[in-house]
Amino acid sequence: MICHLEQLGLVDYAAALELQRERVAERKAGTIPDTLLLLEHPHVYTLGRNGGQENILVSPEFLASRGAQVIRTDRGGDVTYHGPGQLVGYPILDLTQHRRDISWYMRSLEEVFIRTARDYGIEAGRSEGAAGVWVGNDKLTALGVHLSRWVTSHGFAMNVNTDLRYFEWIVPCGLHGKGVTSLATLLGHEVEMEEVAERVVEHFGAVFGLEVWAVEELKSRTS
Repeated sequence: MICHLEQLGLVDYAAALELQRERVAERKAGTIPDTLLLLEHPHVYTLGRNGGQENILVSPEFLASRGAQVIRTDRGGDVTYHGPGQLVGYPILDLTQHRRDISWYMRSLEEVFIRTARDYGIEAGRSEGAAGVWVGNDKLTALGVHLSRWVTSHGFAMNVNTDLRYFEWIVPCGLHGKGVTSLATLLGHEVEMEEVAERVVEHFGAVFGLEVWAVEELKSRTS
């Protein structure tokens, strides 16, 4: 199966949310194939359906002074941070064409990032009862998804060169006693975002059995 890849660069969270809604409607209508949106966000904190305001440890005014918004959204999970240097992905997949199983979908997303971390010599894995991909007690990749008629939205956020200080002002994902990390922190140097994105796309295609083509590439092949 074909999967469209849209690499969008730095995109405001609200604009990305609206784009997801458009792509979900198109996927439900069958006018587009499975699609993966890859992007970065300006500083923003998002609260999922189960998100508690108490897990934001500072005032909205303080966060605004640091250039960060707070937005409530319809994904699963609690509070998390998105910002520059973090690879964010929103898969728009029709699970009726794969497997109607949310647990399978989440484990498959985790597998993508376990393999990506391994490419950099990092042994990452799962943590029982806590979605995402972990290195020891620290989360490397956060997951939070939404399903509508078996079409997925929201997705993953992998810390690549992320400024981890922004996590100090929340209880990430509502999990006390857990930390966060990044590829740059683990490796001791910054990592080329484009290279990480290429590896994620490669593993995403392999795990989900998809042939991933950038929209620009598809246009050139059919023109």
